[in-house]
Amino acid sequence: MTIELTERSEKLLEEFMARHPERSAPEIIEKVLLDAAGNERTCGTMTPQEAVDDIRELRKGVTLGGLKIKDLINEGRRY
Repeated sequence: MTIELTERSEKLLEEFMARHPERSAPEIIEKVLLDAAGNERTCGTMTPQEAVDDIRELRKGVTLGGLKIKDLINEGRRY
């Protein structure tokens, strides 16, 4: 497969490679594509109900370590 880059894309790729000489162009492009594929679901494609369900799933098991929100608010007022 042959990929043609725009002038701007080529310049951005060259700048990135100059800062990260340990990475090759194919590695950089693959990482960007993988990141884009992972973010695809969160880029406005969720329905409101899916977003709510996602938030509820993410918060499971997340605690304040026994602290109450009121205690944290009062602690913040001290400083």
